[in-house]
Amino acid sequence: MITLQFQPDWPHGGRMVIESLAADGVYRSQFSTGISNGGLTAFPGGDRWRWESRLFDGRYDEKSAADRPMYGVWNRRRDPYGGAVRFGSSYLRLKPDVIDRATFCFPDSALNPERVGDKTTLPHFCRLADESGADDLDEYVEAHVHGPVRLATDVDAVVLDPSFAGTAVEAAARRLGCAVEYHPGFRADPRVFDPEYRGAQIVELACSLSDELTPEVLGHAARSGVHPAQSVKRVWHCLARFGRS
Repeated sequence: MITLQFQPDWPHGGRMVIESLAADGVYRSQFSTGISNGGLTAFPGGDRWRWESRLFDGRYDEKSAADRPMYGVWNRRRDPYGGAVRFGSSYLRLKPDVIDRATFCFPDSALNPERVGDKTTLPHFCRLADESGADDLDEYVEAHVHGPVRLATDVDAVVLDPSFAGTAVEAAARRLGCAVEYHPGFRADPRVFDPEYRGAQIVELACSLSDELTPEVLGHAARSGVHPAQSVKRVWHCLARFGRS
């Protein structure tokens, strides 16, 4: 299945990401939103623009932001947390027929994969990912959905972290027009984080936020503007890597 991972309660303009999703009714690419849980290079001439130009033979070079592909992953192990936790605590699970307008690659398009292909190439890319020996956060098979992703027609469910139950995130999720589900959850004492993973200063920041981290705690930190966004993102990497229930 294809999943689109995201941080539902991180800021987007004056709203949370999931509130923007509910208001728009469509999932938008980094070229439209200007936000990402990866690199922020989605602009003409930027790295993401150049990668897309190479991957898709210039197909999108002159296209508008709204017409560009949406990035997700092929959840080859049917992981309940989604196929690429690196990019967020929650995800949209797309309907099976979306695969017919998707392409795939391994490794991530930022790492100059040798080829991109349709669904018939998935066994090859899954084998490469299985044999890569990559870190848990990096072994995903990247997916590119061509054409719009409409929440009411293309999405089976939004799958949230249980820390969002009964919050404004859940309330916004109920307005998406698809089912709302929960996975087992991310939760950890930040003192268990390996300082070699993202740096001792990131562990220090994590410990300053709470003695028990959840995606909801990190969302508050991301929206506060007190801490550098890239640092909060790296705290998330630690929680994603070491905090699965």
